[in-house]
Amino acid sequence: MSDTAVLVIDAQESFRQRQNWFETDYTTYLTNQQALIDGARAKGHAVIRVLHVEPEGIFSLASGFVRPLAELQLTPDAEFLKTRHSALVGSGLDVWLTEHGIRRLIVSGIRTEQCCETTTRHASDLGWQVDYVTEATHTMALTDKTGRAWSVEELKARTAAVLDGRFARVCTIAEALAGAPRAAAA
Repeated sequence: MSDTAVLVIDAQESFRQRQNWFETDYTTYLTNQQALIDGARAKGHAVIRVLHVEPEGIFSLASGFVRPLAELQLTPDAEFLKTRHSALVGSGLDVWLTEHGIRRLIVSGIRTEQCCETTTRHASDLGWQVDYVTEATHTMALTDKTGRAWSVEELKARTAAVLDGRFARVCTIAEALAGAPRAAAA
């Protein structure tokens, strides 16, 4: 196994239970997510599944929806349940990554601006090198408390802008699979 792991965050059936799931282009996300998973496997990278759990509702274990999206083909190297936005809080993921010598994370999954972004920031602060693959994340439009509607494209662009060069290298699937960029010659 390499020193790189792909995190597939919250790619779970719980989201399909929301009406706004069907208002988005989730088929492109599924295609891109699978391409990242398959590419990571071909490179010998670990692929980790993280599922979000809450005490009640569609994210509760009792709901039966806390299971991987049916369309994704993935036998993970490890699977973790999380109860916070960051996949690194209380899940044991950080311990697993450290024990397996993982130094670089490739972040993907659902929601672009929520759990994927939060995990990216947290991982960077803890010292991991992070690639954030926007095209392998998915989200739904939202309206903020001022009444402003944010499209999926706007949320993805905003997330990329705040992460790139600060907390992660925002990159394509191909760039992430090609590996970390080489340091400039001194």
